[in-house]
Amino acid sequence: MSTVLVVDDDPALVRALGINLRARGYQVHAADTGAGALRLAASHPLDAVILDLGLPDMDGSEVIAGLRGWTDVPILVLSAREQSRQKVAALDAGADDFIGKPFGMDELLARLRAAIRRGRPAPAQPTITTDDFTIDLAAGRVTAGDRNVTLTPTEWHLLEVLARNPGKVVDHHRLLTEVWGPAYREQTNYLRVYMATLRRKLERDAANPRHLLTEAGRGYRFEP
Repeated sequence: MSTVLVVDDDPALVRALGINLRARGYQVHAADTGAGALRLAASHPLDAVILDLGLPDMDGSEVIAGLRGWTDVPILVLSAREQSRQKVAALDAGADDFIGKPFGMDELLARLRAAIRRGRPAPAQPTITTDDFTIDLAAGRVTAGDRNVTLTPTEWHLLEVLARNPGKVVDHHRLLTEVWGPAYREQTNYLRVYMATLRRKLERDAANPRHLLTEAGRGYRFEP
């Protein structure tokens, strides 16, 4: 599931975009100010940003510059400003694409998919080694020393999602959605049970884990 931040001060447009994006499997965050957009971007992993230039507190180009100070997330500018000068300014600030208002939803979604494909990092190394165990992502196997660790398909999927995001907090909703599906995104008790099992199988001391860490109120983090 890709996560998109929609930044626009038009509630009707934000609602329409949110409905269309969620219907196609995207997770959506929304902000109606530049400052709110920057706060959300700093606290949530994003796959793309859809940004209006005409915000109430700052120009959209300032938001682009703020994001580009620390992230390469794809930015699609959605704006009624049609002058070439303003388009150039947005692209020079770091935007990846410019879509004029009014726009066709199908075109916007196609451009969003293309931007996310271009923005995805190279795949992680297929083997991740810790002091206690080794994860072979390509083979779908975990070993500890010279023995194979037996995991159920659900345990493996949960470990795989975490291992593909080393050092990053993966929030509860994302884990539940990716492993069990959207209908289970509130069932945090599933995570507690399965994380406890993974720790018993993989950690040297399950009560004091070194690799499968809890981030209270947020999610879980894998540290190689």
